[in-house]
Amino acid sequence: MNSSFLKPHLLPRQKLVDAIGIFCASGYGVLAYLARQIGEPDLLVYYGIVVWTAAPVLALFLYLVRREESFPVSRLFLWAIVFRLCGFLGGPFYEDDFYRYLWDGYRFWKTGTPYGVAPEAFFVDQSVPIALQGALDQINNPDLPTIYGPTAQLLFLLGYVLKAGSVYALQGLLIIVDLTIIYLLTRLTTIRNAMLYAWCPLVIKEIAFTAHPDALGVCLVLAAIVLVRRDRYGFAAVCLGLAVGAKLFALVVVPFVLYRAPHRYWLYFLLTLGALYAPFLLFGATDVDSLIMFAQEWEFNSSIFAILSLFIPATISKLTLGVAFFILVLYLLRRHGRVNNLIPRGDWLFGSLFVLSPVFNAWYMLWVLPFAAIFPSRWAWTASVALLLTYITGLQLGDYELQPYAQPLWVRFTEFGVIALALVWDVQRNRPNEIESEEN
Repeated sequence: MNSSFLKPHLLPRQKLVDAIGIFCASGYGVLAYLARQIGEPDLLVYYGIVVWTAAPVLALFLYLVRREESFPVSRLFLWAIVFRLCGFLGGPFYEDDFYRYLWDGYRFWKTGTPYGVAPEAFFVDQSVPIALQGALDQINNPDLPTIYGPTAQLLFLLGYVLKAGSVYALQGLLIIVDLTIIYLLTRLTTIRNAMLYAWCPLVIKEIAFTAHPDALGVCLVLAAIVLVRRDRYGFAAVCLGLAVGAKLFALVVVPFVLYRAPHRYWLYFLLTLGALYAPFLLFGATDVDSLIMFAQEWEFNSSIFAILSLFIPATISKLTLGVAFFILVLYLLRRHGRVNNLIPRGDWLFGSLFVLSPVFNAWYMLWVLPFAAIFPSRWAWTASVALLLTYITGLQLGDYELQPYAQPLWVRFTEFGVIALALVWDVQRNRPNEIESEEN
């Protein structure tokens, strides 16, 4: 009886969802074709495709919200898979980090560790397999040993085992990880909200097309949250240790996820992290040295840091912003303890971290967006589009007056300006209701 009432309602909605899915898939298909051509896709064409694939998704979400309708879970995954298959067939563009992933996987397999030796030491090494020589020649910053943590290195190793020197192996693995993220989101929020992440152009570009391993750390953090909600603190602690081993960003949410956990589970977390690093310490090197150099020297697409550094030395700016972030974490941790919600505000935590950081790459939003699906906001989804402007650099513009990774000044003003406007909109219209909802 119930199904007979539902069918007339479901069919038009599924047709609408499928129509939008087909429309977006055609955009990703065009992008995949362009990514396979010699050279990089034209920036204006790429941004046109971003609008092509983002605007219908946002319109569909707002339509469903106004009508208080849910979203068919079968269509959520069907089109999420189709979009990611387009990325798999297209391959990376505007990026060269994947060459390092391929090289790390090879070094891990060959020597038992990817750490300690910079790629440039192998430029004249005739023993490097042909499948890896091309990757070795394209690695950026070849004078530095790898910066990626041990959990990410296990992924790179698996990719090497599946197919040496092939980015397709890593893309396939990370697409599986990304689909797992979508599944975890369906355990933490509505299917309609999960659609925002599953069909997001930035997510599809940075994971399916470009194979950024941040997805692995994000997946492990979400798995830990799901496990904590089921009182499985031991497994959650292990997932958090693996997440930090994938990328240090995950440290930000550890105290929030384990806030109510008995103290022994903190030991599980530390033991997991120690077990990840111990074998590499025995070999004499980890990612720590390169991470320290990154923290000391790198600057890209910063906002508050860039402004503060105009008036005080960069080192003092970093220290000042680090203290400010620590105070913010303490405030949010105290607030987290007062509300009856086991899900941390990762959108606030990671968003604040990146805004205060000297480096804010587009793929860093992968840490924000799952939480922005759980707690939808205007600023986060505006940022998911605005951060794609970071690809406007001297290298992509062919502007020899700019350094390869330097940005025209207008890019940062536009990018952070529209994010700030969306944030102001959120504060004025949503924050009181959001706080009241959490307290209830």
